Amino acid sequence: MPHPRLGFIGIGLMGAPMTRRLLEAGFHVTVWNRSQDKAEALGRAGARVAATLGDLVASVDLVMLCLANTEVVESVVFGEGGVAEHGRRGQTLIDFSSSDPAATRDFARRLEERCGMGWIDCPVSGGVAGAEAGSLVMMAGGKAADIDAIRPLLAPLAARVTHLGPVGAGQVTKVCNQMVVGCQAAVLAEMVALAEASGVEATRLVEALSGGFADSKPFQILTPRMAASDFADPPWHLRTLLKDLDMAVAQSRRSGSATPMSSLAAQLMRAHATRGHAEHDPAILVEAYRPRI
Repeated sequence: MPHPRLGFIGIGLMGAPMTRRLLEAGFHVTVWNRSQDKAEALGRAGARVAATLGDLVASVDLVMLCLANTEVVESVVFGEGGVAEHGRRGQTLIDFSSSDPAATRDFARRLEERCGMGWIDCPVSGGVAGAEAGSLVMMAGGKAADIDAIRPLLAPLAARVTHLGPVGAGQVTKVCNQMVVGCQAAVLAEMVALAEASGVEATRLVEALSGGFADSKPFQILTPRMAASDFADPPWHLRTLLKDLDMAVAQSRRSGSATPMSSLAAQLMRAHATRGHAEHDPAILVEAYRPRI
C-alpha cells in the first residue's frame, strides 16, 4: 500500500525537524508556513511547497499541524482560506500543537460539521532534540481506529504514541505533562540560587544529584543553563511554558480539580515574563532569585 500524502503546516522549531524525518522515511510531504522562507528550506530537502493552504489541503490525505497556540490553530483551520474551507470527508487532521482541551473538542466538532474531516489531537513532548532524533512522546486523543491507522506514519517521529481517550484527551495529558515541567522549572530556579547563595558550586549540581530522586529531564536540561547563566539560543521559551500552565489552570476550573502549585508557578513566570523575559529560555527564572547588583 502506498504511503498517504502528508501535509505539514507550521515549520517552526518542532515542525521543521519532524518534517525532515518524514521526508527521510520516504513520505511525500507538502508544506506550508506563514513565513515562506522556512517552507522553502524544506523544499530544498525534498518537500513540495504549497502556494496556499488550499493548495496543501487539496493535494494531501492527512493534514498535520504544529502551531504556536490555540489561537493560531483556530486561525489556520477556520480562518479565511483555511483548512476547513478546503477539507473533505475522508481526510484527517492531526494536531501536534499544545492547545486548550475544551477548544480542541470544539474545533473537532466544527471541522467535521463544516467539511467532514476527522480530528486527532496528538501533542508531543521531548523538545527539539526529540523531534530531531525521532524520539518524541505523543499523547493522542480521538477514535481508537483512527489512531491505529496513523501509527505507521508516526513511527519516524515518536518513541511512543499513547491513546488516552476521545478528542481532547491528548491535550489534557499534555497539560498534565507541562504542570510537572513548569513546577520543576520554578523550583529548580530557587534551588540553583539557594546553592549559589550558600557557597555551593552550582555548576556541579547535576554531577552531584544525577541518579537520585531529584533527577529528571528538566533537571538535566535547565540546571546547567541556570548555573552557567546560559540563556542564549533558547530551544524553548518562557512564554510557551506559561501558556501551558495557564491552560492547566483553566482546565482545573472546568473540572473542579485544584492546581495550587501550577497556579503559583504560572504567576511567578508571568511576573518574570512581564519584565521582558517572555522570549528567553525558562532557565532565565533563576535571575528572579539572584541578588541584584
